[in-house]
Amino acid sequence: MRVKTNTQKIKNAVIQADKITSKNASHPVLGSILLKTEKDQISIRSTNLSLGVDIKIPAKVEEEGEVAVYGSLLVGIFSSLSGKEETSLDLIDETLSVSTAGVNLVVNTLETEEFPSIPNVEGLSFSVKTKLFLKGLKSVYYASSVSDIKPEISSVFIYPENNDSLVFVATDTFRLGEKSIEVESVPDFEGLLIPFKNISEIIRVLNDHEEEDVEITFNKNQISFKVKDIYLTSRLIDGSFPDYRQIIPKENKTQVIVLKQDLINALKLANIFSDKFNQVTMVIDPKDSIFEISSKNTGIGENNTTLEATLSGDSITLNINYKYLLDCFQSVYEDSVVLEFTESRKPMIIKSISDKSFLYLIMPINR
Repeated sequence: MRVKTNTQKIKNAVIQADKITSKNASHPVLGSILLKTEKDQISIRSTNLSLGVDIKIPAKVEEEGEVAVYGSLLVGIFSSLSGKEETSLDLIDETLSVSTAGVNLVVNTLETEEFPSIPNVEGLSFSVKTKLFLKGLKSVYYASSVSDIKPEISSVFIYPENNDSLVFVATDTFRLGEKSIEVESVPDFEGLLIPFKNISEIIRVLNDHEEEDVEITFNKNQISFKVKDIYLTSRLIDGSFPDYRQIIPKENKTQVIVLKQDLINALKLANIFSDKFNQVTMVIDPKDSIFEISSKNTGIGENNTTLEATLSGDSITLNINYKYLLDCFQSVYEDSVVLEFTESRKPMIIKSISDKSFLYLIMPINR
């Protein structure tokens, strides 16, 4: 293999690919990046068997070939070559020569035959604005379970609705997030479960292409995302997501409309005095116009904050985990939020005033 390419472009591609490599020492090749020439470009590939990525960048190919090198090593090399316009790669026997103006390095390589293939996913396909798809993921993924004990909830569940929207859902049984996005045309399918541990990397890879369309292809076991010269694959979880709609209250008895920033500030203050369960108490009394958030820690002290809000319905008092409530504000893009309650032992609902596409549910702490 003998090839020349832009230093900055290969650096960016190598950094992206290295994020997906596995650091499992028992499988060294999973910690490597495969560089493979293809006509007038070079392909940068990596996989941890759950995720895989193939990034193509322009190159002057003098001799075709392929080579595998530890990802962390390539990141260190190309990060140190910043400012150099062009880099030459030359495979000589079992070593890779990396050279640019004033610099010549020789790097040991790995056997390319052991490098796993990146699956070419075939199945149903549709396209959507990358920005919208990312908004769907970002709006709910933090509510997923981080434990692998129940894989079906350690995931983001995606399903179509009315042929013109995608719904994203995540839950860890203590809270639940639901976000819908509009899609011009989406095929009918039962639903997809993308592993939670893959979501952050999917978001990171797609983030630089928000203004473009991403082509999504999937089957029972795999899903792929293609945008420009990036091809990303992820395994899917084989399971059934819980029938979550049955736990969403059909009506509310109490409603609070409050400025989002005022509520955030009150929760951050309550955090200082919360107990080991991150517990804060909400008291809502529409009759006397009281919306109060309090917390108490016997070793520190206690806090009591009264907020200005528009209140309606019955009086109610309940305990919640303040962290769960703080998490959802990244998905609310308006200045005000709506809090809805039925009973002190029933879920609390958080919504935007005019954005009906997002819903967040928190189970109270009943003890």
